[in-house]
Amino acid sequence: MTTFDWHIIRRLVSGYVYLVVALIIFFILLHYLEYIDDFLDREAPMKEIYTIYYPSYIPEIVRLISPLALFLSCVNMTGKLAQTMQLVALQTSGTSLYRLLRPYLIVAVIVTGLMVWFNGWVVPVTNRTVLEYDSKYLKSAPRQVDTNDIHRQNRPGSVVSVSFFDRISNTAFRVSIQRFDSNHRLVERIDAQSMVWMDSLWRLPDAVVRTFSEDGTEHRRIVEDLDTMLLIFPRDLARTERDIETMTVPMAAEYVASLQRSGAGNIGRPLVGYYTKYSYPFANLILVLIALPLAAVRRRGGQAVQIGLGLVMAFAYLAAQKLTEPFGYTGELDPLLTAWLPHAVFFAVAIVMIVKARK
Repeated sequence: MTTFDWHIIRRLVSGYVYLVVALIIFFILLHYLEYIDDFLDREAPMKEIYTIYYPSYIPEIVRLISPLALFLSCVNMTGKLAQTMQLVALQTSGTSLYRLLRPYLIVAVIVTGLMVWFNGWVVPVTNRTVLEYDSKYLKSAPRQVDTNDIHRQNRPGSVVSVSFFDRISNTAFRVSIQRFDSNHRLVERIDAQSMVWMDSLWRLPDAVVRTFSEDGTEHRRIVEDLDTMLLIFPRDLARTERDIETMTVPMAAEYVASLQRSGAGNIGRPLVGYYTKYSYPFANLILVLIALPLAAVRRRGGQAVQIGLGLVMAFAYLAAQKLTEPFGYTGELDPLLTAWLPHAVFFAVAIVMIVKARK
């Protein structure tokens, strides 16, 4: 590591931190101005909004703005070096662009690694508080995916049907649990007016248990309080559009596996959200690879033109991610491909820009 490398790293990191802080303040003010009417209409405790809600919202903001902040820091610093002829002097002395890229890559790789951990294990914890307040006080609260006539596969040969599930009390209404043998013949059916989640078990008060023999004979008995261990949890019956945002990577992996096993519909959104936990942090690395060749060329118009071109490129990248997500939600694109496609495309763009840049 040379003195110049440390100079680049210090300036890049200091610019990144400054932009992150500035963008956090900007986004919080923007969010507050947009939703102040909702807070007042629903009588939200403003002290909690200031001291709990927005501090909990900061990690999510950092996750979202980190690639943009690192990109702008890189464009700004590199543009200044190019405009003051410092990059030209280095290249004239025999220092290639690939060598100049080393301190940028060090910072980008470290930030990307930190954001993988931050996005997968820190942000979900604080998002639980954010979504709790959103559901209470915002009109644009996350919508519940399943509301009526919910059917889930408990295990092979066992199906649970629920007419309605109340996520507040963790109570399912008009419940039917059916069990079939290997020949798809109904051998047992449990019916109850309600099913309550208590102490990691489902309790069915006044459950009617019907068993059916091979000759069609029905045996019926009533159980006052039937406790049963199903492979279905309250979260599987009361899904919202943003549940995956409150789950760490291990929890999200278990959750999507549970949805796939139970035969739930509309699982494109949670699958895309799960894969995005891995893919989105790589935007930090890819945007740095784009920023260096983009800003390393002196342009007529100076620093303003450099930053303007950088913003166009960065927003095109981030917009591409949002534009592809609905295709993954509906299943028109594989969710894994949806999460990684924009990154793959812009990584290819970054490689082409580096190869074509003046060495």
